[in-house]
Amino acid sequence: MTIAIGSRLPQATFKEKTADGPVEITTDQLFAGKRVVLFAVPGAFTPTCSLNHLPGYLDNRDAILAKGVDDIAVVAVNDWHVMGAWAQSSGGLGKIHFLADWDGAFTKALGLDVDLSGGGLGVRSKRYSMLVEDGVVKSLNVEESPGQATVSAADAMLQQL
Repeated sequence: MTIAIGSRLPQATFKEKTADGPVEITTDQLFAGKRVVLFAVPGAFTPTCSLNHLPGYLDNRDAILAKGVDDIAVVAVNDWHVMGAWAQSSGGLGKIHFLADWDGAFTKALGLDVDLSGGGLGVRSKRYSMLVEDGVVKSLNVEESPGQATVSAADAMLQQL
């Protein structure tokens, strides 16, 4: 079953690379009492993710935060080394959270996993964005195709805030 608007996010623990090494961050730590924009990508460093989806959120970070959002996070079924390297190379380190859902547990619990084995990627996350308030999904935008970044793009999220 796919998570829906009005649902509470499932409990999960992510890994995030920091200057001091990897840290664990739970859904409670990230979302409790906060208004957070979360978006997901099928994979760090993949073309649409790196050239379109992530840059839109980095370019619009200040505009999103100005709309009363406390934090922005991107999640992918990748390990924390990959997510940390992506944060560094994209210029996003310290600007948004780069969350490693290393085993896909969070993605599967949301019901937003997709098998991309035909493309050599294995089980990954569907591309989506959501606005989460105090752990509850307020808006959810899931792309029809992993190669698209339209309904889950930063511009679309800005219009919903």
